[in-house]
Amino acid sequence: MKEEEKERYFALVEEVRCHDHAYYVLANPTITDADYDRLYRELVDLEVAYPELCTPSSPSQRVGGQAVSEFPDHCHAVPMMSLDNTYSFEELDEFLVRVGKLLPDESLDWTVEPKIDGLAVSLRYEDGVLAVGVTRGDGVSGDDITSNLKTIRTIPLKLRGESLKVVEVRGEVFMSKMGFTKLNEKRRAEGEEPFANPRNAAAGSLKMLDSQAVAERPLGVFLYGLGEVSTEAPVPDTQVGVLDWLDQLGFPTPERIWTGRTHDDLVVSINELDADRHGLDYETDGAVIKLNSLALREQCGATAKAPRWAIAYKYAAEQAETVLKAITVQVGRTGALTPVAELEPISIAGSTVSRATLHNEEEIQRKDVRIGDTVVIEKAGEIIPAVVRVIQEKRPKGSKAYTLPKGCPECGTAADKAKGDVVWRCANPDCPAQIRGRLEHFCARGAMDIEGGGEVLVRQLVERGLVDNVGELYKLTVEEVASLDRMAEKSAQNFIEGLEASKERDLWRLVFGLGILHVGAGVAKSLCRRFTDMDQLMDATENQLVAIDDVGEVIAKSLHHWFGDSQNRKLIEVLRKSGLNFQSALYQEPSKAGPLSGKSLVLTGTLPNLKREEAVAKIEAAGGKVVGSVSKKTDYLVAGKDAGSKLAKAEKLSIEVIDEAHLIRLCDK
Repeated sequence: MKEEEKERYFALVEEVRCHDHAYYVLANPTITDADYDRLYRELVDLEVAYPELCTPSSPSQRVGGQAVSEFPDHCHAVPMMSLDNTYSFEELDEFLVRVGKLLPDESLDWTVEPKIDGLAVSLRYEDGVLAVGVTRGDGVSGDDITSNLKTIRTIPLKLRGESLKVVEVRGEVFMSKMGFTKLNEKRRAEGEEPFANPRNAAAGSLKMLDSQAVAERPLGVFLYGLGEVSTEAPVPDTQVGVLDWLDQLGFPTPERIWTGRTHDDLVVSINELDADRHGLDYETDGAVIKLNSLALREQCGATAKAPRWAIAYKYAAEQAETVLKAITVQVGRTGALTPVAELEPISIAGSTVSRATLHNEEEIQRKDVRIGDTVVIEKAGEIIPAVVRVIQEKRPKGSKAYTLPKGCPECGTAADKAKGDVVWRCANPDCPAQIRGRLEHFCARGAMDIEGGGEVLVRQLVERGLVDNVGELYKLTVEEVASLDRMAEKSAQNFIEGLEASKERDLWRLVFGLGILHVGAGVAKSLCRRFTDMDQLMDATENQLVAIDDVGEVIAKSLHHWFGDSQNRKLIEVLRKSGLNFQSALYQEPSKAGPLSGKSLVLTGTLPNLKREEAVAKIEAAGGKVVGSVSKKTDYLVAGKDAGSKLAKAEKLSIEVIDEAHLIRLCDK
């Protein structure tokens, strides 16, 4: 390689990076598309000729890489906490009073930012280069989705600043309203079910296992906070300063923020944002109020789930009046009969609504909802809006109280209701609606993540008699799928390839995908941390199940009943023969003999040698559990440099405070 070619390459990298920032972040392109394409092609050509030049921070690395079978867990260096919500200005005032009591001698000022309706993420940069991107997860750890986040053009792969050893930033990934509309138009044209709302679309996109597919989704991001930071330069000490600093580093930040000192200042700002938010090209459902001073935040501390120095003011859900023309009943995968209001179409929250959920029979009776009523509907992010109340004075004469049919509208089987339950259920497991629901659930992103396995395809598979349980999915051929309406051979091939890829999914996804009553994704993960494989789980007694975190008596009975059913056992054997993975990657060896068995520890500050994830791994290997906040149940606080409010609270509660060396001695006993 000639020296001038090497110099030209690095000049191109910087030039393309600057043009990307101008176009995607500033929305102010400085060259034509043709000129940009010429520069980009020249850069890629040099990387093809000299592969050693290409680094993870090259602009060419945004197109996505090889698909993965699973997202690995990644521990946050600083926990990602959620926010407490408030829905009234009176509650906002109570929040301000609470903070004032925590900081009685301080003059407080606040910021107000849009609460973006997306998916929270953390981006970690090491030596200025994006090292890892993670979802919030449970706040302590999340999914490593770095390859997917790299496809978002507004996320810098390399920061502009100098001496940036570690910079961890937090923000929200969203899908623009315009991009959401175009994506759904494309999905309908291809016979796929549309996404319910931009937030679901953004979250679903980031959880796709093929980053090349993610690169085609119209995703954006705003960054607004910090996690772990280690730089030689001083870090800003206010929220306003942090946002300015993030902007200088090359991050997109909220388009506008407000500042204020008093309750009245904040009310004005919140109302201004409410008036402006519908004109934004992304969904917002509230305003986030934050203490401006980072030092005072540290003094305020946090509860187990949320900081005490911030709160989210949620705007009232949009409501509208319309006429309820009819009530239909939907049947879910568990047989639940859900009444749905068929409405005179009306525009609300930016979309036309013609259906709204009525939840269950008791809800209909409580609200006295009748066919022909004028009703108030509300849409606050739900997939199907809800009926809030009836306008009694507009009720037509002669209307009659509604009675929920006690037979399944799909198969005619008599419905029953378990003691203590409010839901009527179809008792026929072979009901076509239940079969469709189970298949859609199995194929869903959060379960087995099978591309193309949505409502449109599943309905045809069931109606054609090709599939009546999840095991039969794996017997389908490309020719059978391609013969369905609006299903091209390429789409059929993608679906079959998706089925093949799903065989490698971890066991917890399969357990969740089976649709066992009361078993959500969290419970499935807890089960798979305790059992090494499907066989162990199937043979577990109710007592063994109840002993697991997140599993109570109701869930244990449901699991025991499901695995005890002969038909379900046959289904498991079909899935085994089809080659699905029955091993759990989440399994953790019981650590009864560990020196920290049964102990609860909290980490705070920067340890001299161990990174946070290393300390967590060491504690868990010794049988201990790491939690996010100090309480009376905490056994040890592990304190490093710059320990803050957690240290003060531990001392107040007489919790034993230890350093890294002491922790290592405890773990190695």
